[in-house]
This record gives sequence, structure tokens and C-alpha cells, in this order.
Amino acid sequence: MKCIDFDKQFERYTTAWVKANAEKYKNDMDVIEDMMPDVYMEFLSKPASWLDGRTPEAYFEQFDDAAELVAWMVEYMKQGVPVPDLLMERITELGGEAEAALLQLLDDPSASDEAQMTAISLLRELESEKPMQRYIDFIAALEAPDEKGDLCAEALISMGEGVVEPILGVLGGATEAARDVFADILSNFPGDERIFELMMERFAHVTDRRALFASYLAKLGDDRALGALYAAAEDPEVNYLDYVEIVSAIDALGGDRPPEREFAGDPYYESLKRV
Repeated sequence: MKCIDFDKQFERYTTAWVKANAEKYKNDMDVIEDMMPDVYMEFLSKPASWLDGRTPEAYFEQFDDAAELVAWMVEYMKQGVPVPDLLMERITELGGEAEAALLQLLDDPSASDEAQMTAISLLRELESEKPMQRYIDFIAALEAPDEKGDLCAEALISMGEGVVEPILGVLGGATEAARDVFADILSNFPGDERIFELMMERFAHVTDRRALFASYLAKLGDDRALGALYAAAEDPEVNYLDYVEIVSAIDALGGDRPPEREFAGDPYYESLKRV
């Protein structure tokens, strides 16, 4: 199938529209820019010669084969042509059929990261829980944080508490990077002792991100973390930004604020003071 550049066609349409309407709007580019959403809706609803007389908004509606549409989306990526939002919207409109095609793309070892990340985003729009274990297994093997892992994490969070046991099941064999990502996910589901233990372990060992893990401990709401937070707040090596988040976590857990500290010379403190 032909990969039509809808973005370029809209750019041409916009250029012609501005030329035709510049005098009407007195060349006020702020007003013209404010009109762009309306211009886009007009573009979508007008029959176009480059679509053999179809309107852009109806073009992909003529196709019902989800696998074919997903393959078309991948071809757009291969050719370096922007994937039309209208194509992705049509894919998600097909529901279960699209889910199956997107899962196949997710399992295709030859698929690009771009294609797989788009599949993850579309499966999330479909509220699909079928790829749950795929996402967990991918994160568990991460050697370093990456965008695909972040997308998987966001999708898992959106699935709700059902992700907790499967994640805890792989935690023992997960990489250090994966444990950090899993901590991010699990911080949204307080009440499990194993999650609290993970968060305490990450707070103790990942000292270059104490602010982050302090915020997770605050979310869990377990005041047993106060001792570790007080100790971190008193650490002579703690930087100003971490200290602020640690104190915030202490507040959230109902603890008494530690004594004020001086941070003169701390690069974060000095930078904020200048601002």
C-alpha cells in the first residue's frame, strides 16, 4: 500500500489557506495560528485529489483488515514517512482484531523499536492486559533504563493491581535497572510487605537517586520508613535536592521535621538561590 504523507499534504493545505486568508485576518499571525485547529478540521473533511476524491478523515475507514493496517503502519516507519494519526485511530477502532495484530508485532523479533513502542501505545489505548507478562519480562532483563521500558512501565501501571504478583514473581532474577523500574510501578500499589522491603532496599542502595525513592516511600504511606529517612536527612553527603524530597517524605509520613541544615556550597542549593 502507498504510504501517503498526510503531514506534508496538511502543510500544503495550510500554506494555501494562509495565502488566501492573510488579508482577511490582517496578517495577524497570532490570530492565524489560533485558527489552525479549525483549518485542520476543514482539511480532514474536504475531498482531496491526492486521495482520489476521498476525504482524509474517511480514507482509512475503507479498510477493515487489522493485520493489513498494522503492516501498513510498519511500512510507513520503514519508509520514514510520518504515520498518520488517522491510520492509528483506525487500527484501534477495530478492537480485538487490532489487539491480535499488535501482539504479533510485539512478538516479532525483526520489528524495529519504533514499531514495537507504537504497538505498546496502541495496546494501551485498547486497554489490553494480554501483553502484561511480555512487558514484565522485557523490563526484568533491562540493563539500563530506556524509552521502551518506560512505555511498558506506564502500560503496566494502567493495568492496575493485577500486575503486582507477576512483577514480584520475577523480582528475584531482575537486573538492578529493572528493580528500579519495578519500584516505580509498585509504588502505586501500597499494602504489600514485599513492596515495602523492595523500596527500603532501593532507598538504601541507590544513593544517587534518594529523592526518587524517598518519594516512593511517601506514596507507600508506611511510617516504618521514617528511621531510614531521618538517617538520610542527616547524612553529610546528602545533596540539597535529595534533602528537600526526603524531608517532604518525612512530612507525608507524619514525622517531625529534622533540624534545618546549611547547604552553602551545594551546587543545587546555590543554583536555586541564584534563581
